[in-house]
Amino acid sequence: MTTSAGFLTGLTEPQRGQLLALAETVRFPSGARIFDEGELAERFWIAEEGSVALDVHVPGQSPPIVETLGPGDLVGWSWLFPPYRWHLGARTLSPVTARQFDAAAVRDRCARDPDFGHALTCAVGSVIGRRLRGARARLLDLYGPPRGGGR
Repeated sequence: MTTSAGFLTGLTEPQRGQLLALAETVRFPSGARIFDEGELAERFWIAEEGSVALDVHVPGQSPPIVETLGPGDLVGWSWLFPPYRWHLGARTLSPVTARQFDAAAVRDRCARDPDFGHALTCAVGSVIGRRLRGARARLLDLYGPPRGGGR
């Protein structure tokens, strides 16, 4: 099992320990829905093994994948910000082992320890920023001007 270093690198060792003390290990089979867009975000995960697809609901179609996550990645950030509803959906692409967190318990820890809360919020914000940059790059690939210098 990995150390969840990816997402957790923004936290100090004591803060990582505080967060991981709230975790339980869970396993999902390949093809399992972890959550659906619009549902209440009551949990989140840090992937340890396997891969997870983030997808978006498109009426009448199977949900297109917008990003693929792997070991060390945070699965879900909507739990941290009201109204605590998922902005995307998630399903496993392979068997997944993850650390699962109760969102309310983590938010309570953040409220009781402002330094921990600030560090965790910054770590989640960093994830959101990277994902937005990635989405922008994918959109430019799909809809931007053709490459090759011709007009």
